[in-house]
Amino acid sequence: MAKFILNKKSLTFLEKYLNNASPTGYEWDGQKMWMEYLKPYVDEFITDTYGTAVAVVNPKAKYKVVIEGHADEISWYVNYISDNGLIYVIRNGGSDHQIAPSKVVNIHTKKGILKGVFGWPAIHTRTLAKEEAPKPDNIFIDIGAKDNKEVEKMGVHVGCVITYPDEFHILNKDKFVCRALDNRMGGFMIAEVARLLHENKKKLPFGLYITNSVQEEIGLRGAQMITERIKPNVAIVTDVTHDTTTPMIDKKKQGFAKIGEGPVIAYAPAVQQKLRDLIIEAAEANKIPFQRAALSRATGTDTDAFAYSNGGVASALISLPLRYMHTTVEMVHRDDVENVIKLIYESLLKLKDGESFSYFD
Repeated sequence: MAKFILNKKSLTFLEKYLNNASPTGYEWDGQKMWMEYLKPYVDEFITDTYGTAVAVVNPKAKYKVVIEGHADEISWYVNYISDNGLIYVIRNGGSDHQIAPSKVVNIHTKKGILKGVFGWPAIHTRTLAKEEAPKPDNIFIDIGAKDNKEVEKMGVHVGCVITYPDEFHILNKDKFVCRALDNRMGGFMIAEVARLLHENKKKLPFGLYITNSVQEEIGLRGAQMITERIKPNVAIVTDVTHDTTTPMIDKKKQGFAKIGEGPVIAYAPAVQQKLRDLIIEAAEANKIPFQRAALSRATGTDTDAFAYSNGGVASALISLPLRYMHTTVEMVHRDDVENVIKLIYESLLKLKDGESFSYFD
């Protein structure tokens, strides 16, 4: 088959999609954007109460196959406003307090976006011998207000969500960098699979449910809800995983994965082995490079939610290697993005209508 290349329309959508903020619990604007992009390539959409979006091909088919990513990004909540107008925060997802000082933030209010900064004492004023590190209870946001009353007049209250404004860019031609690659890159990749199936006029013998779940970052919640509604027979999930070649990562504990070396196929109890083997066969038959990862107990991804739902759903995990997870400079390799898309695409073409993954057949 011809090599897949992300086209100009794809990359324009990717940049727009990544630059839009979609914090956990507030994903709807990004979901609308995602559905608009997919509209020419699918038959219908399903949405649920909390914002998960599903694009469906062949909705009348009895056998149902899910390909899935998650739409949300980590963020902060306003938790407390001090008398002198400083804002203290709590996490919404796995936000990293150590990267916060000196970062610009967007505070989402009913009046619109309000800029602020995570302040931090100047190096000149700190006692270096007893230097205090950034902690969740000592980082704070300054919006230039003199007191808490002025903060409230500016539209900020407890519960306002806070995101970073960092936007998409490309380093050295083939490294994509942005906040929220975890895991709107997954939503992008499954959308590209749908586009390519449509453009290549591939007719699948089963129903395909391209699923962009919400609230993964706080416990796989969106996937838990939508799997009960779809009731799929098969689920192929894509998420990010750590590039362990960067400093301060113990490969003996985290395993080996590197950006540019291909998708990472997971081995874990939640991964159905016959489905995983089908994916590996698709990779080998189409000369798609891949890596392997062994995951103890849970995968920590939406794979777990699908696998253990509805009496057990044959599920597999294909991960995109990523550097600097949960920072504002997450980084992936373009080749890996294209190869994840290829691998999901080719795996779908190998699947048969009604295929059983029982170990006892």
